[in-house]
Amino acid sequence: MSIRLSRVDPTKNMARFYELDVQNGLFGDVCVTRHWGRIGANGQGKEHWLDSEAKAIELASKLERQKRHRGYSAPPLSSKS
Repeated sequence: MSIRLSRVDPTKNMARFYELDVQNGLFGDVCVTRHWGRIGANGQGKEHWLDSEAKAIELASKLERQKRHRGYSAPPLSSKS
């Protein structure tokens, strides 16, 4: 599961991204990786290791809901011609 959200507001000079990724670990654990920052910059990241996929998906869903509540949304798809 991978989610990419962004929040752009030119009036506030705001251009941010937020990424969530859920991956299985080698030892039966699951990692929720968060990566955020200003669009075009490296940003910051954090990992949360959990012992079940259900807990990881629950955490990722909670974090996604929080960001969407704050105005983040899926970036528009760009068409390449």
